[in-house]
Amino acid sequence: MLRHILMLSLLLALLCACNRNAPAPEAASATPAPAATAASQPGGDSSVPAPISAHSEAAVEPPPAAGAAGGSIDMDLPKSWVKQDPSSSMRIAQASIPGPGGPGEFAVFFFGPGGGGTVEANIDRWVGQMETSDHPKPETFESGGMKVTWVDVKGTMKPSQMGMGPATPLSDARLYGAVVEGPGGPWFFKATGTDKTMAPQRDAFVAMLKSVRAKA
Repeated sequence: MLRHILMLSLLLALLCACNRNAPAPEAASATPAPAATAASQPGGDSSVPAPISAHSEAAVEPPPAAGAAGGSIDMDLPKSWVKQDPSSSMRIAQASIPGPGGPGEFAVFFFGPGGGGTVEANIDRWVGQMETSDHPKPETFESGGMKVTWVDVKGTMKPSQMGMGPATPLSDARLYGAVVEGPGGPWFFKATGTDKTMAPQRDAFVAMLKSVRAKA
């Protein structure tokens, strides 16, 4: 009898030792899943994750390069204007405009298909860049199958910290702005300078707009 009791005690001790060495059920299933890699927003803070699709791919794609479709239009630059290399990737054409009031500036901007805002928003913005008592009305015409809307604004040009514009207010200034709408567009034309320089260039600016066409 005593021998049976000793054997039973030994068996129970062995079973307890085995249970102490076995992993707990929670620990066996606690291996963490690999962390998903977050793609940053195009042009934004790399610490901000982009929306992720059901296939774990970034749902936000970078916008097309500005020059990708920018060459799909062509125009005839006025002969007296001095062609320059674009100073930023947002410009597809640039020139200096000589004149008696000092050189004016000209640039064509492209922000990708459908980019850059509405025609009305850009016209209002250009008018708002000038202190003027006039109430300029935009004009519209067709050129090469494209719609052109443009405005002529005279007054004092307000200082600008970015883009085209003076560092201090420029009195007796003039601004020509145009939006060209067409497949792959829009494109934004802007010419600024003193009125002495820009007033004689009004017809040349309009003639250039009427020369706009799809690039062959």
